Amino acid sequence: MPKEISLVLSPKQAADKNLYLPIAARKAGISVSQIALARVLKRSIDARGRLPKVNLTVQLFVDHEPEPAPVHFDYPEVSRCPEVVIVGAGPAGLFAALRLIELGFRPIVLERGREVSPRKADIARINRGGAVDPDSNYAFGEGGAGTFSDGKLFTRSKKRGDYNKALQTLVFHGANPEILYDAHPHIGTDKLPGVIARIRQTILACGGRFVFGVRMTDLIVRDGRACGICCRRTDASDSFQEERIEGVAVVLATGHSARDIYELLYRRGVRVEAKPYAMGLRIEHPQALIDRIQYHMPERGEYLPAAAYSLVAQVGGRGVYSFCMCPGGFIVPAMTDAAESVVNGMSPSGRNSVYANSAIVTEVRESDYGFLREQYGELAGLEFQRRFEYAAREQGAPRQVAPAQRVGDFIAGRHSQTLPRSSYVPGVASSDLHGWMPPFIATSLREGIALFGRKMRGFVTNEALLIGVESRTSTPVRIPRDPVTLQHVEIAGLYPAGEGAGYAGGIISAALDGEQIAEAIATAVK
Repeated sequence: MPKEISLVLSPKQAADKNLYLPIAARKAGISVSQIALARVLKRSIDARGRLPKVNLTVQLFVDHEPEPAPVHFDYPEVSRCPEVVIVGAGPAGLFAALRLIELGFRPIVLERGREVSPRKADIARINRGGAVDPDSNYAFGEGGAGTFSDGKLFTRSKKRGDYNKALQTLVFHGANPEILYDAHPHIGTDKLPGVIARIRQTILACGGRFVFGVRMTDLIVRDGRACGICCRRTDASDSFQEERIEGVAVVLATGHSARDIYELLYRRGVRVEAKPYAMGLRIEHPQALIDRIQYHMPERGEYLPAAAYSLVAQVGGRGVYSFCMCPGGFIVPAMTDAAESVVNGMSPSGRNSVYANSAIVTEVRESDYGFLREQYGELAGLEFQRRFEYAAREQGAPRQVAPAQRVGDFIAGRHSQTLPRSSYVPGVASSDLHGWMPPFIATSLREGIALFGRKMRGFVTNEALLIGVESRTSTPVRIPRDPVTLQHVEIAGLYPAGEGAGYAGGIISAALDGEQIAEAIATAVK
């Protein structure tokens, strides 16, 4: 039987197989020469003490022991199989498509944005302060919002599903195998686009179909059952050409920014529900400062990764917390309309930027936007989110320049006369963020950040910058579904999925949700 050995190592030891294997062999009571195969199963950093340590779990196979068989993926040919319409090519849609292929269905994947390669050009144009394509940007396009906004794979989701299989699927399509054992796995925004493109190639090779540059315009329902959608090209040249695409089921995996889908459903009388969500700002520090705070040393050295943090506090009964923390990363423009100011964070695989950033957000409850209920009904939270983004745009400047304020000045309620350098390429303009945000958001963030400064000494500093606004942490709207069949509560054959439906909160939880949707379809149809 293989031996699992748990080690507590220095960062240097953990980084070099030639250093940690003799330690593991000695603990296992064997010699290094007897080891036929060594696999890292888990790796995490413990920085609570004076010096950081690395916890490493290693699986050792000795001579004559059978080595583990590689994970095998068998995707059959499905071009003549029953078709399922999937709206959205984010992780929920793509993993639903892969699982449907395994189960003997042909996925038809529709995406309003473009493939990853041309999508890069649309994003580069936004970064340069150019036009914002409402259908191809950081939120929309092949791979969804995660493709160009980080690629973190850690999830606290309690969702049922094979977490390891999801990671293995990503490795099969080109992700670094280290994601299989890192405590907080991360692919990186420079690597994930290639993984997404290879997933598309797998789906196409099996007979699946992709249609890019189309926006859903209606849902086809017959006898109370969804059987397809109407869609229209997003390019202006043939914008009035509408197409009907039908199948045995419809999966709505449109992402948390597809406001037009919520509006379409609401207008059609399809039940949707307002739900709590969170909004706030993105905070940016020098990465070296976060390293000093977290690792308790002047410099992290060559063997430790860029340090991260996770913070949470209660302010007047309202939660304030960090979200999507990006060590060694960048802040990017994530608006889907030029009238908005929306920011997000990302990290390349090497996490080698000199900046660290994170969302700092607070709860937004239904009571906070109750004054909009009479006019907007279940979409009142969506309208509140939109107004927050519009207000931020008015406080910034043209060409995606975002409003910003030094952290110390924000806490003190004073104007920032100057701003530090930032990773946000379009640029920042000084703004009294505390003066125009909804009072409950401003107060919660000011008090919450002050509390974070007591937990992490040095966190509150005028070296750090707050940039607005971080508003797309999750959807303000849920598309309700039956907990057993996973179909919409009122329309059979309609399967709301992933973040856009309110059932996921990141790449992996969305992927797992997509797989469960596929299995539910197979159960219902077969």
